[in-house]
Amino acid sequence: MGSVLRFRKLYFLEPNLRSNGSSETIKDNKPSLEGLKVDYKHVKSQRMEEHKNMKKKWRCLDSCCWFIGCVCTTWWLLLFMYHCLPANLAGLNGPEPPGVRLKNEGLAPLHPVVMVPGIVTGGLELWEGRPCSEGLFRKRLWGGSFTEIFKRPLCWMEHLSLDSETGLDPPGIRVRPVPGLVAADYFGPGYFVWAVLIENLAKIGYEGKNMFMAAYDWRLSFQNTEVRDQAFSRLKINIELMYITNGNKKVVVVPHSMGAIYFLHFMKWVEAPPPMGGGGGPEWCAKHIKAIMNIGATFLGVPKAVSGLLSAEGKDVAFIRAMAPGLLDSEILGLKTMERMMHVSRTWDSVISLLPKGGDAIWGDLDSSPEEVHECDLETKCYIQTSSKENSTKHEDTTPHFQLKHQTNYGRMISFGKTTSEQHSSELPVIAPKELMDVTKDLNSSEKCGDIWTEYGKISRKNIQRLADNKAYTAATLIDLLRFVAPKTMQRAEAHFSHGIATDLDDPKYSHYRYWSNPLETKLPNAPDMEIYSLYGVGIPTERSYVYKLSTSEKCNSIPFRIDSSAEGNGGQWGLRGGVYFVDGDDSVPVLSTGFMCAKGWKGKTRFNPSGSATYIREYQHKPPASLLEGRGLESGAHVDIMGNVALIEDILRVAAGASAEDIGGDQISSDILKMSEKVNIKL
Repeated sequence: MGSVLRFRKLYFLEPNLRSNGSSETIKDNKPSLEGLKVDYKHVKSQRMEEHKNMKKKWRCLDSCCWFIGCVCTTWWLLLFMYHCLPANLAGLNGPEPPGVRLKNEGLAPLHPVVMVPGIVTGGLELWEGRPCSEGLFRKRLWGGSFTEIFKRPLCWMEHLSLDSETGLDPPGIRVRPVPGLVAADYFGPGYFVWAVLIENLAKIGYEGKNMFMAAYDWRLSFQNTEVRDQAFSRLKINIELMYITNGNKKVVVVPHSMGAIYFLHFMKWVEAPPPMGGGGGPEWCAKHIKAIMNIGATFLGVPKAVSGLLSAEGKDVAFIRAMAPGLLDSEILGLKTMERMMHVSRTWDSVISLLPKGGDAIWGDLDSSPEEVHECDLETKCYIQTSSKENSTKHEDTTPHFQLKHQTNYGRMISFGKTTSEQHSSELPVIAPKELMDVTKDLNSSEKCGDIWTEYGKISRKNIQRLADNKAYTAATLIDLLRFVAPKTMQRAEAHFSHGIATDLDDPKYSHYRYWSNPLETKLPNAPDMEIYSLYGVGIPTERSYVYKLSTSEKCNSIPFRIDSSAEGNGGQWGLRGGVYFVDGDDSVPVLSTGFMCAKGWKGKTRFNPSGSATYIREYQHKPPASLLEGRGLESGAHVDIMGNVALIEDILRVAAGASAEDIGGDQISSDILKMSEKVNIKL
């Protein structure tokens, strides 16, 4: 601007000088003109230099924006191509869907199909909220675009939290499950859950009259879904309706993940008399259910539920913390991400249903665990894969072989320090409930610090140190640990769930609903003709136990524990990696949890299966997608991606169309689940 003014001055000055005819004055002004030109050039070069310096100063925020922009651009480009390119364009056609092939073989609908979603995969919508939720009435807060996380994150978290006292709705907030098939067909745009199975069922003739999605609020305890929403009553009525309107054909139930123990709870509820139960009587399941095809069932719990409650993290969060230290722990914008995640998740009673069940008898003690029967050379990372055809005929010779050269103590589900996870048990202190009780004597129940409730604000740093010092916790003792670091959460949730093994199932106490979702503390219904399947993926490293350390933060209500991502072993993907010990599973649920009940606990007539309902195991060896045309994989064994596995879909379609377990090949086992089950010594 200064140079412009100087040029204007020069423009008006020069005519005046000429009009005065004074050559001397013009001559005297020549140096000043030259000075103006030099000054102008200097200003111009200075600005160019400043512009270059601005380009060089590439901030972290610029990198983040650039990365997000690239991802969004790529996503929209792929979405555009998907919708705009011709469906029959040569070279872009994927494999023929199993539903089309089976329809050509003559398959047609026979048995109605009921789908039961698992935790977090069902949509939730807002019916009543606080002022900050203006404009969100009946819009999805969970499952969908998730745009509200970015627009109003604190408001979003507030509305997804339940009341910490009751485990039900907080005052002034009502969030309800989305009804219908759309409740869990897609978790987010383009990310299918049930959509592929629904589409293939439709290919052979299924529609709304013989398909039903049993949507429920997966945050609540199972019994509270009936208390608040009458979810069990609705499910019972819909099964009875489909049974009558489809020619008295029994239903095929397909639960996924936590949906398996949710439906187990339902079967006890429907038989039990009112007011606690549905009053269907002991023969209801035998009359209405042909088969239960559990996918990735969390029958005996998942270890990652422990790390979630203890420190709001798993392997993925620990990896992010290792790659970007301070990112999730920073207080940028006052979000306190980890603490808020813990606050929300600790109000969800359903999370407690996923804690490991059966104690040390199932999961192992300080010295041994069922997984240690593996024969895998961790140094060479050998993993022998066999075809499903061979697996179905010769189990003994075709199982994946692991040879452990170094003993891995999987039974130590939480170890504070790598050394603790490897030491002999004689060198470790014995943990007694009394010791944990002593830790909580100094708790100040009236103390309140910060605006985020995590329950850690009441425990002194000294007592935290006592809980962690050279300690290793097994499946039995970690329940006690959680009772003392999360007393309010555990007290509220344990009124609805139990994690032990029944000594006498005829004891009247087991008629209470808190035992109904634990297969080790309840009986299957009297339905000898009902088939029970366990369908799950294998061949993926799955979280089994953790190495922890103390956090350096001493701020009030901060999380004092965290996974020690620096702890590494020499076993590659099957050993200790990033503070996590891995075993065979589907990336979320270990084989032991999802396969044991059908392999041994319910096999034949046992005290858990008095009528002798037939049980079958169908394992699907994980194979990553061979090309982009396969999406997330046509032969994936991952916990959610398996819902698009063509072999699994074919098995479900055949059973729904009337096939028996023998018709589809019976057991199909490629893991060491049978050897693991032999090592579990419980009364059957």
